[in-house]
Parts: sequence; structure tokens; C-alpha cells
Amino acid sequence: MPKIITFGEIMLRLSAPGYLRFAQAKQYDATFGGGEANVAVSLANFGMDTEFVTRFPDNDISKACIQELHSFGIGTKHCIFGGDRLGIYFLENGAVSRGSKVIYDRSHSSVSEIEPGMIDWDTVFKDADWFHWTGITPAISHGAAQVCKEAIEAANRRGITVSCDLNFRKKLWKYGKTAAEVMPELVKGCDIILGNEEDAEKEFGIKPEGFDAGHTGGEIDQKRFTSVCRQLMEMFPRCKKTAITLRGSVNASHNTWGGILYDGKTLYESKRYDITHIVDRVGGGDSFMGGLIYGLITYKDDGKALEFAAAASCLKHTIFGDFNRVTVNEVENLMGGDASGRVSR
Repeated sequence: MPKIITFGEIMLRLSAPGYLRFAQAKQYDATFGGGEANVAVSLANFGMDTEFVTRFPDNDISKACIQELHSFGIGTKHCIFGGDRLGIYFLENGAVSRGSKVIYDRSHSSVSEIEPGMIDWDTVFKDADWFHWTGITPAISHGAAQVCKEAIEAANRRGITVSCDLNFRKKLWKYGKTAAEVMPELVKGCDIILGNEEDAEKEFGIKPEGFDAGHTGGEIDQKRFTSVCRQLMEMFPRCKKTAITLRGSVNASHNTWGGILYDGKTLYESKRYDITHIVDRVGGGDSFMGGLIYGLITYKDDGKALEFAAAASCLKHTIFGDFNRVTVNEVENLMGGDASGRVSR
């Protein structure tokens, strides 16, 4: 079975219950989440051999987080310890015409203070087949960006497939470097690139003409994003496949969802899903990436891999928390057209 390594920051997630605003909340629902950990959870739930690598503070909150990862069957033996705190993010869930809000409290977290040489990447990648990272990690700090580069270069030396979710987060780039300055050097070592229309524009100046994500009315012409994929592959010649997630926002509670995959010759378009009552959209892109990695490894069919990714991510929108707690059977049932939501007895 292929072994997949993911690297990044996992945080304590504190969510205002239901649809309460921050000013209304008297208590918060505590879970864990973070881009690369979310991908690891998806893959573990699909039966893949998965390891998550990060830097934890040595305290009881970290131990609770590690126990949570272990409950999914995710390995953590290559995690290191140091620093004083686990990062936190606060979430206020939006509804209808009110969007969700995220407040980060992750300055001086253990991962943000990581430095090159702290992780022995040759040991981490000894038996690995795939490495995944996101654009969130190099946004945290200069040290995190350098360690991410170490990991990518080590994976490249070993011939390991490297995937990246571009994941632009404007609130995180605060240490004196911009995404446009840092990301190209890292992405050039990637074989698979996932993003959305904002990621490609903010990081590389690539965008589809005449598209405004805030005014789609839920309707998106997926083919117009072929140019984005093509430009990414031209900019990064190592890249073999690019994927774009396409969210049509009717409002905060009702989105359409799908994606495209391009291999340099053929454009694959997924089914578009009409998600009318979103439970939690955080982690939607990560669940798509987890589904795509699983599909590319398992099916050897790019079109089917894309459909698996879109269906897996559609299901994630019905689940509270960052993690996509679904099985292969559930995803394949939705791929096959079973969207009835009937009780399973």
C-alpha cells in the first residue's frame, strides 16, 4: 500500500455553537483541524497508510490532538516537540447572506518557530510514496517556509510524488514576504497542483478573464478555467496534473461545487453538486485533495479520480468540523448517483 506523508500545522479549533456570532457565544466547541492534517484524515478513512508530520508543544493539549489523529489510524512518529503553544483558530459559522469568519491565534506557535534541520526528512521519506503540503505552511513564518522547501527537495531527490494545495490565506502572510515571492520556488518541485481561482491569481498572477467568484449566482462555466491549468503547467514544467476546485456561491448556506483536472492534453470536468444546506464548509478543499490523491492512486483513471474528489468534498459539507469522516463506499455511492440521503437500516 502506498504511504503518504503530509506536513503542516494542526490547530485547536474553537467554533461558536450553531450559527451564533462571536459576541453571542458563551462557550465554544473544541475540535482540531488544519489543511494537511485534514488531508491525512481523509486518506486514513479511505484505508491509506498515512503519516502526519508537525512540531508540537509538549503539553496535554498536544497529547489530546495526537490521540485524535491516532484514532483515525494516522501515524505521528516523525512529529517533533518544542515551543510553547499549539495554534488556535476561532470560527463563526455564517448563514444565508452572512459569511463565516475566521480569527487566527497562531503567532509564536510551535510550528511557526520551526527551523531547518529540526526534521530528518530522509528518515521521514524512507518508505514514502507521496508527500503533500499546502500554501498555508510557508505563510506561517520564514522558518516554516524553509522547512517546507527542505521537505520538497528531499522528496524530489527520492522520486516521491509531491502534491500541493496552493491555499492562499491573506491573513497569514505577515512576516515580510508575500506569497508571490515565496510560493514559486516551492511549487516548482510539485507533480500535482490543486488550487482555486483566487489562489492562482494571488500567488502567480494567473486568472480566468471576466470571472468574479463573488457574483456567480452558483453558475460556473468550468471550461473557462482550462487556461488557468495550462498557465500553471507552463510556469511549473515538473507539474503533471493540475486541478481547480470551483465553488459557486448562491449564499453562505447554498453553494454549487465541482472541479476540473487537466493533464496537459485532456480536460476532465466533474459533476456539479448543488449543496443547499451547508453544515460546515471548512476543510472542503482539503477533502477534495484527499479524495483526489486517493483516486489517482487507486483508480489509475483521471476522470474517475476527479469524480471521487468532488463527491468526497460534497459529503464533507454535511459534516461538522475540519475532518471529512466518510468512507470509500459512501463516496462511491454518491458518485453513482445515490444522493437521496435515505436512512440506512
